[in-house]
Amino acid sequence: MRKHLLNIIFFWMMVSPAAAQQKGSQTGFDISRNLEIFTDIYRQLDMFYVDSLSADTAIQWAINGMLAEIDPYTVYYPDDEQDDLRRMATGRYAGIGALIRAYKKLDRCVIEEPYEGCPAQKAGVRGGDVIISIDGRDIKGWPSSRVSENLRGEAGTTFELVVQRPGEQQPRHFKITRRQIQLPCLPWYGIVDEDSHTGYLLLTEFTDQSAREVRHAILDMKQQGMQRLVIDLRDNGGGSVSEAVEIVGFFVPRGNLVVETKGKVPSTCHEYRTPAEPIDTVMPLAVLVNSNTASAAEIVSGALQDLDRAVVLGQRTYGKGLVQGVREVSYRGQLKITTARYYIPSGRCIQAYDYRHRTPDGAATTLPDSLTHEFRTRLGRPVRDGGGILPDSILSVDSIPTMVYDLYNADAFFDYVTNYVTSHPTAPVAGSFVFSDVDYSAFSDSIAASGFTYNGRTAAALSQLRQLARFEGRLDEASSEFDALEQKLKENDLTTDLQRFRHYIQPYLETEIISRYHYQKGALQHQMLQDPGVKKAIETLKSMERSTY
Repeated sequence: MRKHLLNIIFFWMMVSPAAAQQKGSQTGFDISRNLEIFTDIYRQLDMFYVDSLSADTAIQWAINGMLAEIDPYTVYYPDDEQDDLRRMATGRYAGIGALIRAYKKLDRCVIEEPYEGCPAQKAGVRGGDVIISIDGRDIKGWPSSRVSENLRGEAGTTFELVVQRPGEQQPRHFKITRRQIQLPCLPWYGIVDEDSHTGYLLLTEFTDQSAREVRHAILDMKQQGMQRLVIDLRDNGGGSVSEAVEIVGFFVPRGNLVVETKGKVPSTCHEYRTPAEPIDTVMPLAVLVNSNTASAAEIVSGALQDLDRAVVLGQRTYGKGLVQGVREVSYRGQLKITTARYYIPSGRCIQAYDYRHRTPDGAATTLPDSLTHEFRTRLGRPVRDGGGILPDSILSVDSIPTMVYDLYNADAFFDYVTNYVTSHPTAPVAGSFVFSDVDYSAFSDSIAASGFTYNGRTAAALSQLRQLARFEGRLDEASSEFDALEQKLKENDLTTDLQRFRHYIQPYLETEIISRYHYQKGALQHQMLQDPGVKKAIETLKSMERSTY
């Protein structure tokens, strides 16, 4: 097996048409010489290294190390990892349809949320159920990745899931049959403002079903009287370019250029134009983006901006202007490889990171704003390349206090919501549920009684600063200021901080509670109706005239 692997790598590199056409120092001799060095090094390791090496593992290290130096998106998938690649492309996998998380208190995993209509939910599994065993195997101590792997399997296979439901003495046993799960790329849409007839849709990724689902949502909301639309692409990491092009085509006339890809191999150079007649070319559109909006999501937001078809709101996007394709390699492996850069209608490439020129610590470099180039939208507005999509309207984002993260990581939210749902059998109404003062007081009391502690990072930083001032000989002159600030920080306690940060904590609690009764759709509906970004988008659309496209 070891010899086969090395021969495969050597042979593939030597006969690759792309490799044979390399210019400059990347000649056939250079490839042959370096592969011979690599082969000899591995042979020496195999013969003389103190421990035995697995050829599969060692070669995988070499491949992964090489690809990591190229860019984060070029990835090798051996035969036994093909499901990961298919799941990325289609959003489908075979399993029970449930989100799980580590539960540190019991060193187990817990069901965070069963997906509505999927095998786990239909069998009666609930959020908060602690997983005891999967088909007779105790999962105590297992990482969540291993638990997920064992919950997944071949569609049609049946297994026993044993869980401990909080508040009950005996564990519950479920016989669950795995089936194909389609992760929703459009988990919620609806009319969010009746006065302005504004619709909203949340698109989380671009899979092979995205355009069809978006078309259905738009037509459904238009039947309900929709006259304006908010498209939420925040935290959308992208996916299929063709699906992105088709979605842009719902709003601009047929034949418009959406994106062009350019690579060194002619087969990777394409122009993508809107393929069909649009649904609506004049309805005012707003697109929400943030720093996690990337790839195909940037094509949609950037194309609609370049074509002056939508107003873009939020934060500067990630800046992924690279295109990946999938190539088959030996032994049924596949290589997801960066083949081209893409350019949106104004002609700009929004790639923000240069992976070929890295900083001394290995980080990719970025292009300063002063070195970017100016391009023009359809109506002549200036836009720039080299740094993602800069929104037409920047929306500030509040930083979340570290206490909120500590409450989440300590399972404090999770435990409280589990107990709340047990004692409140009647489901609240999504979108109008409000956590009362009495409820919040009960939450605060439960956190205080649980022994929860959190890391006072400001106090720790102050202590380090005091030490630094002492080393520099400046502590005496600033001692009184240090003492005053230290005393001020000591005055803050758990109960006080729970009240101080209530406006961060309460919306999270409300959404988590709603999700236990109404699952993902209900939680998103509740969350989006209170979202500041959505509210700002609605206000912006109200002030916009219909497009003159």
